[in-house]
Amino acid sequence: MKINHIAVYVKDLEQSRAFYEKYFGATANNQYHNPKTGLRTYFLTFECGGRLEIMSKPELPEVGIISEYLGYTHLAFSAGSNEAVDNLTELMRSDGYTVFSEPRTTGDGYYESCVSDPDGNRIEIVA
Repeated sequence: MKINHIAVYVKDLEQSRAFYEKYFGATANNQYHNPKTGLRTYFLTFECGGRLEIMSKPELPEVGIISEYLGYTHLAFSAGSNEAVDNLTELMRSDGYTVFSEPRTTGDGYYESCVSDPDGNRIEIVA
């Protein structure tokens, strides 16, 4: 069995679609809209075949960003090399995104950084 997709609610659907297309090479399908509930979604497909569903709905409550909690923690994308991790981290920083942790080798041997998406969710960039 394999994971089909992961879904996350976002504030601004178009901003999030553009974010994942620009930085992670996602390709979006046509937007789905349910006029009865107001739900709008895109399925974003990545080169590896993985998919992320981004969803937006009017009047979603915000829970705030907490550094550690039970449940979803981060999405991780492989950039392919240490240099690619460094370059993407710097590009995202220069574009105004928060860098939660600088590129480094972790205790378990990953070379990674951790950055923010447009909604403050954590995105790991790994070699």
